[in-house]
Amino acid sequence: MRTEPVRTGVATPPPRSADIAPVRSRPAAGTVWTAALVAVLAGPAVLWLLRSGPQPLWRQLSVVTGLLALSAMVVAATLPSRVRALSRALGLETLLVLHRQLGVLAGSLVAAHLAMVVAADPTRVALLDPLVAPGRGIAATGASIALVVLLVLALRRTRHRGSHEVWRWLHLCLGAVVLGASALHVLWLGHVVDDAVLGPVLAGLGVLLIAVLLSRWLMRGLLDHRSEFRVREVRAESPSVSTLVLTRRGRHTGGTWFRPGQFAWLRLDRHALEEHPFTIASSAQESGRAEFTVRHTGDFAATLRDLRTGTPVWVDGPYGAFTSDGVPGTGLVLIAGGVGITPMMSMLRTAADRGDKRPFRLVVHARDRGDLLFRAELAQLRTRLDLRVTEVLRRPVIGWDGATGPIDTGLLAATLTDLDNPHRRVDYFVCGNPRLVDDALGTLATLGVPEDRVHTEQFHHV
Repeated sequence: MRTEPVRTGVATPPPRSADIAPVRSRPAAGTVWTAALVAVLAGPAVLWLLRSGPQPLWRQLSVVTGLLALSAMVVAATLPSRVRALSRALGLETLLVLHRQLGVLAGSLVAAHLAMVVAADPTRVALLDPLVAPGRGIAATGASIALVVLLVLALRRTRHRGSHEVWRWLHLCLGAVVLGASALHVLWLGHVVDDAVLGPVLAGLGVLLIAVLLSRWLMRGLLDHRSEFRVREVRAESPSVSTLVLTRRGRHTGGTWFRPGQFAWLRLDRHALEEHPFTIASSAQESGRAEFTVRHTGDFAATLRDLRTGTPVWVDGPYGAFTSDGVPGTGLVLIAGGVGITPMMSMLRTAADRGDKRPFRLVVHARDRGDLLFRAELAQLRTRLDLRVTEVLRRPVIGWDGATGPIDTGLLAATLTDLDNPHRRVDYFVCGNPRLVDDALGTLATLGVPEDRVHTEQFHHV
């Protein structure tokens, strides 16, 4: 998984080659988490309106927009902080989309807040002058400037490629400045935190955010000994792709620890700042073990290819809701583009180990024959599963007698004829680059596949 990005099926870092997918298989948990996020987002503002009593309109609007902006920042900071239950319920792709949207919303609310403050009292425009403004004004100005820079860099990052690590740490540092300066502004302003009800609520949100960030950056990264694995082998799959096989070190080696299709972040040093996400390609039934199939498209991924047996690697995971576990389908169709086959291999390997009797149909779309991975293993898996594999090439060579071109209605209709049964629920998993995912989604919609049966995973920058 990765983009270099998140999981690229083959390797994932954020900018992963693969981005992760929103899966709609846990509606109850998703509903609970959505309600909780909405409560955090709107709760402080609603409490203020209920407790403040009659006040001038511009003052009410200035406080409400300020509280909504602060809540949006807290939620935006929480969403990508690797809360596993949240990731399982909503899916990383959904969380990343919400993170971006809430960042833009926070910026809009800050602008509205500043406008309302000045509208309520035009003399307050002097608060923007750091030479004469009090501490609360300087903090507000600093937070606003940092937020504008952060949003500009984030929006530009969606259109331009560059050093992911530089962008990532700049993004994190600016985010810390925004949150810290905003908290100081509210604290020094005083009238909101002095409220007998709203003050403790805001303090509770602050404590919750700090706990999430400590778990993300300290407890899980530096103090969780279950995250340490050792290299067992590095296996070449093609000239540009290899599989990193890891085994968990110490006493934490038993039990299933991930679901097929999920991903994890890898670090080559416990205290390293650089880490990248990759899809777990192995069977979830293999205790204390994990395989990551990686395409060597970046320096980090290339380094993995040269690791020696016994080298320690730190694994933070699992994450993601792109998994066949818990899906009620009586048949599964897996559509993969290039390295997007990685989560599909985890699902198929797990199904084979569990003796799954459901029909599986795998459609693999690749640039050329050299990009077709795991062909020998898929042939062997066909003897253990009700599995049919359809290979599709964009650039067929002379002698190729398989399917060619895009994944369209004709191809899928022909491939899935035997699953066309009104009494069978078929679920579809799609993983690949954005164009492949869009093509597949359009084709499935044309075929009348219900939206709640389609689960996606894309490779793109997070």
